[in-house]
Amino acid sequence: MVRANQLLTGSAKKKMASPVVKKKSLQPEMEPDQVFEQAADLFRVMSAPMRLKIISSLCNSEKNVSELLGEIVTTQPNMSQHLNTLYQAGVLGKRRDGVQIFYRIVDERAASMCRAVCMQIAIGAEHYSI
Repeated sequence: MVRANQLLTGSAKKKMASPVVKKKSLQPEMEPDQVFEQAADLFRVMSAPMRLKIISSLCNSEKNVSELLGEIVTTQPNMSQHLNTLYQAGVLGKRRDGVQIFYRIVDERAASMCRAVCMQIAIGAEHYSI
């Protein structure tokens, strides 16, 4: 089972400590409405707890479905449905090795958002339980 304290990897801690933001110069500037639409689309994709668990599990390395099922309690059809949703949305990538399909994070924004939000919720839960 993936816990909130596992969400923040060593490299993520370094990224959070460094306030440097890189601006992509090759992308055209987006209108504010486009930014909000894309943000809402990403939030919709990440709105299922199962998808957040999958993203969290894949933050450190790619995994096949069997490995994911070893960490996340669900059925294989349910796992496959959520993996497909994340893949279709461009959050995950996949590669085939024989009969196994391995999934990995390809949209680091989703992983960063997952880490940030889940860590803030976990910190808040610890704060209120005192």
